[in-house]
Amino acid sequence: MAKEPITIPSARSLEDVHRSVQIPPTRWWRRLFAFTGPAYLVSVGYMDPGNWATDLEGGAQFGYALLWVLLMSNVMAILLQTLSARLGLVTGRDLAQACHDDYPPAVNAVLFVLCEIAIAACDLAEVLGTAIGLNLLFGLPVLWGVLITGGDVFVLLAVQRFGMRKMEAMILVLISIIGACFVIEVFLSKPSIGGIAGGLLPSTMTREQLYVAIGILGATVMPHNLYLHSALVQSRDVTKSRQAVTEACKYNLVDSAVALNFAFLINAAILIVAAATFFGRAGIELTDAGKIEQAHAMLERTLGSGLAPIAFALALICAGQSSTLTGTLAGQITMEGFLRFRVRPWLRRLVTRMAAIVPAVIVILSMGEQNVFRLLILSQVILSLQLPFAVVPLVRFTSSKHKMGPFANRRWVAVLAWVVSAIIIALNATLVFEEIRQAVAAAGRSGWLVAAATIPPALGMVALLGWMIFRRERVAPRLPSISPGEVAARAAQLQKRFRKIGVALEATPRDAIMLAEAVALARTHQATLVLMHVVEGAGGQWHGPQTGDTEGREDESYLQDLAERLRGDLQGQGVPGVEAVLAYGDVPRGIREVVRREGIDMLVVGGHGHRGLLDWLYGQTIPSIRHNLSIPIFAVRE
Repeated sequence: MAKEPITIPSARSLEDVHRSVQIPPTRWWRRLFAFTGPAYLVSVGYMDPGNWATDLEGGAQFGYALLWVLLMSNVMAILLQTLSARLGLVTGRDLAQACHDDYPPAVNAVLFVLCEIAIAACDLAEVLGTAIGLNLLFGLPVLWGVLITGGDVFVLLAVQRFGMRKMEAMILVLISIIGACFVIEVFLSKPSIGGIAGGLLPSTMTREQLYVAIGILGATVMPHNLYLHSALVQSRDVTKSRQAVTEACKYNLVDSAVALNFAFLINAAILIVAAATFFGRAGIELTDAGKIEQAHAMLERTLGSGLAPIAFALALICAGQSSTLTGTLAGQITMEGFLRFRVRPWLRRLVTRMAAIVPAVIVILSMGEQNVFRLLILSQVILSLQLPFAVVPLVRFTSSKHKMGPFANRRWVAVLAWVVSAIIIALNATLVFEEIRQAVAAAGRSGWLVAAATIPPALGMVALLGWMIFRRERVAPRLPSISPGEVAARAAQLQKRFRKIGVALEATPRDAIMLAEAVALARTHQATLVLMHVVEGAGGQWHGPQTGDTEGREDESYLQDLAERLRGDLQGQGVPGVEAVLAYGDVPRGIREVVRREGIDMLVVGGHGHRGLLDWLYGQTIPSIRHNLSIPIFAVRE
């Protein structure tokens, strides 16, 4: 008998913690506290080692001039993370699941690949940041630090087993350490208040500033955080009523604003410390100050305090470790959401971590530890380039009245969200154009090869983005309304009595399970019970009914004896008769032929729950039968 997989993937995002945090019914401050947490998990991505790289680079090279970029990025982040949280709370779907439901498989595959690239780039920053922090604090070589980070993920994954609130508490502790370290750094660096105020005002940017500014944008508004936040908010047990969801959206707005503004203060502190300590200082080269290791080394010499470099290194390690956990969750969410594919978190994380460690090791071995910083900057630019492909669907979905109902974005929110999207897209388009132009010019006579390799993929991404922006929303036709009473009355009219109920047997002990269900149905409908079995051995395959092999004879004897026993057991119980029918050859085809020949109007079959490779090895019977028969099929899990 054939083997049928039971594949019913869970529709819940982060099922292990889904609706695991209870919301107290009274006292608003306790309810606010219950909703506090998801934004802090998200906020660690806004202060990871990649942010350090871009903030240090911006402060060391351009002073306070790019503070306004940080502020603008933070405002964008609060808006987009709020929309992400609202999508999860209202629809019960995270952003990856929403994309899977709305887009064709090919588009989902592209979006998944882009998101995986972004997560790998983010993980690369975490690996390098932690390794650099270990080097600064303990003198451990960066290469060894990179290799050690391959194991630290298992420690953090173990934290998940203690529940969502414990995990949030651990992240909050790490964030507090980072914040305390930079309070010390700012106090020691004595920055210019006038310079800070001037840096908060927007100004024109050179190409070099633009590159760093886009890195800051990518490091601040991180694409995978949009997927993450829409899933984390579903860990709260929110009643599905309009009032409860409205309250949940309000409290999550507060959570996002507080957490992300705290992240902004830490990022601003890094840039301010770099500007106050290194920018324009005699005897300090800007290129040196842009490197994390040399920035650390010069802190003590410049500020005259041994506490500053220790705080700097400790904060860097905390930033890398806290970001590791959120990267794990984001990877799990996107894989399950886009592909409906679930693997164990440790395996998923190990694959992602290896994708980050390998390029880091290659760069260190081939180019030396001094080039690690440039790899950090590049990782953040990659994040920024992927950002539009997360932002556009988020804005589209949250502006849809079909998906969000009364919680759809108000007009002014939608306009503001599209303006933010346009800024992100424009900055990225400018950077891509400049990079391609520079690469073509640098290649000289071979420039056409560079153009041929870079322009078509860029145009393809532009076309995909345009399709996502201007695609008309597909709304399912509204079904005519009907009352429960009408449905019940219609169902009573359509009640059907079956005349012949067939049961496909395997000639194994598992037959008892299927037979029990078939007998119960036959009694209920006073129907004839037809026992069927397909002889699928070599003799049955090649010779059909003419086979005389041992298997065919034993199967025929088994079926006849079983039918005879059931006739006696069911006598007087409303079952008109019990028949035995043998078929030969291919199992699905044989079952279909018996059903049609005997006039069976209901079929009972068994399924084994195999998946993947076992389906390929054993075959799938139920789909082959179901798609070729018009009668009801009752599948029994054996």
